[in-house]
This record gives sequence, structure tokens and C-alpha cells, in this order.
Amino acid sequence: MGRVVPVSVSAPAYGVTRPLAGITVLVLSAWALSGLDASGKWVMGAGVSLLMLCWVRYVVHLLLVLGLVLPSRGLSVLRSVRPWAQVTRGAVMLLATLSFFTTLHYLPQAEATAINFLAPLLVLAVAPWVLKEPARLSRWIAAGVGFAGVLIIIRPDAGLHPVGTLFGLLTACLFACQFIATRRAAVDGPFTTLVWSGAVGSICLTVALPFYLPSALPFLATLSLPEWLVLVSTGFWGAAGHLLQIQAYRYAPASMLAPFVYLQIISAAALGWLIWGQFPDALTWLGIAVICASGITIGMVEWRGRKL
Repeated sequence: MGRVVPVSVSAPAYGVTRPLAGITVLVLSAWALSGLDASGKWVMGAGVSLLMLCWVRYVVHLLLVLGLVLPSRGLSVLRSVRPWAQVTRGAVMLLATLSFFTTLHYLPQAEATAINFLAPLLVLAVAPWVLKEPARLSRWIAAGVGFAGVLIIIRPDAGLHPVGTLFGLLTACLFACQFIATRRAAVDGPFTTLVWSGAVGSICLTVALPFYLPSALPFLATLSLPEWLVLVSTGFWGAAGHLLQIQAYRYAPASMLAPFVYLQIISAAALGWLIWGQFPDALTWLGIAVICASGITIGMVEWRGRKL
């Protein structure tokens, strides 16, 4: 799963904010996470099973994160104030990963990524009931407009696979649940959350390994070195993307970076075009623009509301 999501990072003090650095690192994060999506889509196209792909992605990710975080932060980074909230978030993230890679198996990368951006709008729409936040008409309008953009993308004449479309919508709902679970686990630091998320997925997939490894081994034995490198790189791109994302939110506040999150659609479209020759048509770009405009507009409205 490659998706730029809000993380719980203390905002830098006024005067210390480095907006250009934050934007640059966030864009690099988007490219890394799009690299994860492209690598996963490519190896599935080569025949690697979904569960095997996700196991490699999670285990390599976890090992890299632990190798980078433990030396500087020690074992305290493993301790969680709300361990069950972290387990819940990790489980939802695993389901979202499985669902999104399934979506990528059927849909072009740009379209699959664009549908995901419905998730934050869904969170805003259900916030009064789930997060006990004030009900606001602007949020529901934004969610409705964003869904209209998704409908333009998945219109009947777009030629998108119906199974991929359904999993794309399911993934958006799961990402929305992940955002809500992230809020529940926000009492922990971002590195603690990153480690726990990787650990939950790695443990679940390792426990299930005896059920899918025997059928996967014959095919894995036929993979060439470049194919193995692409498979292993899914963990690298995932770890790099999330670590860069955390650093971006340390350089600049989320409200400043929010509009640039949508640039991931550009990296997804570019990789989809370069690798598979898949490029969204004009109507699809219109749907993408509607989703982005809706998200950016409600983000600005929310930011101005907090400033008043």
C-alpha cells in the first residue's frame, strides 16, 4: 500500500518551520510510495501471489525501520501508550494493503490512486459520529463532490474492471478507517506507530505463511534476480515513503502540506505511463481534478476555521 496519509507529528515551532523542505520531502515521499505501488503491481503481473507480495513488503519494511529507528531512539520506541489502538490500526492497514494491491492488479495505477483520495473526505463526512466533531455542511458537500469525481473516474465507458472498481471503493473505505484508527493511536509518537503498523502486518502474514508459502515456492524459485530485486524493493519503498512523510511533517505543519498530498496522483500517473503505457483520458483527469479540488478546498476551509 502506498498512500500519503496524515501522521501525528508535533508541529514545528513558529519561525522554525521550513515549508520548502517540507514540501520537497513530502513530494519525495509520494514518489517513493508510488514506487511501492508500481513495484507491487509489476511483481503481481509477473505472477507473485498477493499474500507473498504483502509478506515481503511488510517484513522488509519492518526490518529497515527497526534498523534505522532503534539505534537513535532505543527500545522505548517500541512501547505504546495504547497498544490495542496500535493493533487495531495495524490490522486495518493490513486489510487496506491487501485491498489496494488487489485494486492495482485490475486497475491502472493513476485511477487506483485517485479513488483512494476519497478516504479523507469520507472521514470528514462521518466525523460527527465517529470522532465526535461538530457537524459541518461544508464537509458533507466536499465528500459529495469528491464522490462525484470518483463516479466520473469509474463511469461505465471508462473501461475499468468492475472487480478492481469495487476493491478501489473498498480500499477508500478502509483507508478512512485507518485515518480514524490513526487518530486513536495518536498519543504515541509517529515512529512508534510506524513500527507497530509494520509489526502487526508482519506477524499476521507470518502466522499465515504455512498456508500460502508451499504453493508460492515453486514460482518463487523461477524468479530472476531483477524480479527478486523489484519484489524486495516494495519493502524499501514503503519504509522510505513513510519515513520521508514523517520528516516532511516535522518540517512543516499538516495544514501547509495538505494541498501537496494530491501530487501523488502525478507520480502514480507518470509511473503508470512509463511502465505500462497507461495514461488517464481527459474525462478521468476531470474526475481526478474534481477530487483534488474538493479535498484542497475543504482543507483550506478547515484551516481557516481553526485560525478564527
